Amino acid sequence: MVLPSTILYRGPLSSCNYGCGYCPFAKRKESKAELAVDRAALERFVRWVGEQRHALRVFFTPWGEALVRRWYQEAFVSLSAMEHVERVCAQTNLSWRQAWLDRCQLDRVALWCTFHPGETQLERFVERCRSLDARGVRYSVGVVATHEHYAHAVALREALADTVYVWANAYRREAGYYTREDVAKWEAIDPLFALNLKEYPSLGRPCRAGSDAITIDGDGTIRRCHFIDAPIGNAYEPDWARALVDAPCSNRSCRCHIGYVHMDELGLYDVFAGGLLERVPKLWPARDALLTEGHKARPGRLLSVIV
Repeated sequence: MVLPSTILYRGPLSSCNYGCGYCPFAKRKESKAELAVDRAALERFVRWVGEQRHALRVFFTPWGEALVRRWYQEAFVSLSAMEHVERVCAQTNLSWRQAWLDRCQLDRVALWCTFHPGETQLERFVERCRSLDARGVRYSVGVVATHEHYAHAVALREALADTVYVWANAYRREAGYYTREDVAKWEAIDPLFALNLKEYPSLGRPCRAGSDAITIDGDGTIRRCHFIDAPIGNAYEPDWARALVDAPCSNRSCRCHIGYVHMDELGLYDVFAGGLLERVPKLWPARDALLTEGHKARPGRLLSVIV
């Protein structure tokens, strides 16, 4: 029977304290009743994880910002104390106070942090990153790679320690958005930027999603990944693991890091070995070696599809 090593959890929470124009959940608020539903769902999930006996990594990928909510902080504390949970990670804007982290088993905690220029000052964000450094928390930092964010990204890279990996997510709303020169500039910040530029053909191709990695939502519904709507089972049913099988992807293509990272042919489990959830490459901060490794992971030429 197949058992997953990675679980991406996304509950009903869909609110955020930031107002980014490229996000549909910007500044959305939820009622007390909606928040109570999300809290109950999360607490049920944490109890379920505690009942498992195989090694697990848990990755929170919320719509919006979760770690400003106390119940997600408590979930980190509880999960990091479980012997079979190797890593607990979340995507976050890092806007919250960090004192609760001191109650976590920090060698099992990691964060995927996004800097949003216009929503917070660079100095304030960098101060929070340095606070993570002081605690020994493993993390990466990134930005959405719009033209107007480039100067902010340069300043962010210069302000952070060399040991911190800074990634850039490609902006996809405009065709032909990047020139070759643009790509080279962003690669000077993120040596693996070009990996995120391509929409990878995935239909019928091997992928670890659905077996080694699965997604679970607030009511326990299991899906292969966030980008395939069809449910394959429910985590709260006794035979939930029987639904997990190695199977080729059913989508035409994949273009999000948390999806294509699981495609076998890209070899990204090797590129991000030891830092898959928090998006930290194994060779960082050896930039030149990482750039070479990233090119090895790319099937074919990428620049032809972006300019």
